[in-house]
Amino acid sequence: MNRLSADAMTRRRLLLAAAASAGAGTLAACATVPNPDAGVDAEARTPIVFVHGNGDSASIWMTTIWRFESNGWPRDRLHAINMPYPNARADDAKEQPGSSSTAEHTAYLAAEVKKVLAATGATKVILIGNSRGGYPIRNFVATGGAAQVSQVVLGGVPNHGVWAHNGFLPGSEFNGIGPFLTRLNAPQGPNGNEVAPGIRWLTIRSDGNDKYAQPDGVWIGQRGTPTNVGVEGPALKGADNRVIVSIDHRETSFSAQAFVETWRFLTGRLPPRLTVAPEGTVVLDGTVSGLGLDNRQGSYTTNLALEGATVEVYATSAATGERLGPAKHRKTITSDGRWGPFEADGPQTYEFVIEAAGYATTHIYRSPFPRSSRIVSLRAERLAPADRDAKALVVMSRPRGYFGVPRDRIVLDGAIPPAGIPSGVAGVSEARLKVTGNAGRAVAGEFNGEHIVGRAWPAAENHFVVLELTN
Repeated sequence: MNRLSADAMTRRRLLLAAAASAGAGTLAACATVPNPDAGVDAEARTPIVFVHGNGDSASIWMTTIWRFESNGWPRDRLHAINMPYPNARADDAKEQPGSSSTAEHTAYLAAEVKKVLAATGATKVILIGNSRGGYPIRNFVATGGAAQVSQVVLGGVPNHGVWAHNGFLPGSEFNGIGPFLTRLNAPQGPNGNEVAPGIRWLTIRSDGNDKYAQPDGVWIGQRGTPTNVGVEGPALKGADNRVIVSIDHRETSFSAQAFVETWRFLTGRLPPRLTVAPEGTVVLDGTVSGLGLDNRQGSYTTNLALEGATVEVYATSAATGERLGPAKHRKTITSDGRWGPFEADGPQTYEFVIEAAGYATTHIYRSPFPRSSRIVSLRAERLAPADRDAKALVVMSRPRGYFGVPRDRIVLDGAIPPAGIPSGVAGVSEARLKVTGNAGRAVAGEFNGEHIVGRAWPAAENHFVVLELTN
């Protein structure tokens, strides 16, 4: 018997997992779903607009876009938006520094859809959103955008709220009985569906590992208070509702399993390839942002350009994190925020260094980039007063998912798992290490087989170190 290729083995494993999650009857039904793109040339595929969630950026879609490209979806028809102020207001009706309302979020998406349609000549787009990113999608469809949309995919979107009572932030868009979601979830048509007719809808949720679809309010700081929302909260009546075992809140969009379900929904068949196809020439670019300051709330996340910052890129030793010679790339950031383009060596590991007034010198260590990307976002960090007693601070970050114990193998500087990661529902995306010995040494991190090694730059000299995972 012939040995299967690594990609074929990965494909078989994920498809078997999908079958176990969805059930054989659902799989059979999927293959017969009509699809306007089935059998068309790649260049004619409907453009996709990806919408990130609360506090996130366009870069969170990088691996998803790589998977689409690896299966033949044209790069110029894959567009991830970058919301300037990505965090929701505490009360959707009240101004709040550094935050955006549902109306602002929807208007921004509408403008981006208009740009994509003009650039591609298409008449409709596919909208794919994760978490809060599903709200402007649903609102855009409900407020006049339906004719511009063919299909919608919602991953982990709290469609019935993160909570559904008025005892906590009653005016929040995340309140399932608040004005915003009450309007979106109003029954439509004779069957009382919660989705607009004429558009095909898919929701993807976890079977119980989504931190924002829990019956207890522990993940919103309300331990012991019922949320009145259960694990089925992201499902919508009238949509194709999918459940994937064990995935966390972010993995509902960014995991390989979620890609299988998304591709199958969009095309009516399984993806030919599940691993990312390496490119011969890898060109990287993206934006540099920082943290806003508000006297009442402290700092908040933005995706605004950090004008005046400088970025340097160093090739590093995968084993020690040490720099392999001088900087390969250097740029001072202007008003567009872009730090590239930079032609990378696909198999090489890199250190990205950001220097900006009012920030720590931020060192971001990354795994190799198999493909080009224009959404490699970099964010300058600040040392918190509580961390200044450390010899060095190293943060291992997983932007596209959470750390699950005992689900995942997580290692930071030899600790398995690192301190501060609770067992049970996966809800923490960072592991923090305060180095108490000498600074300057190597610090290694691992997540389910992905390894990153960085250097423990001294906190006393205002350095901040991030080991940023790709998977």
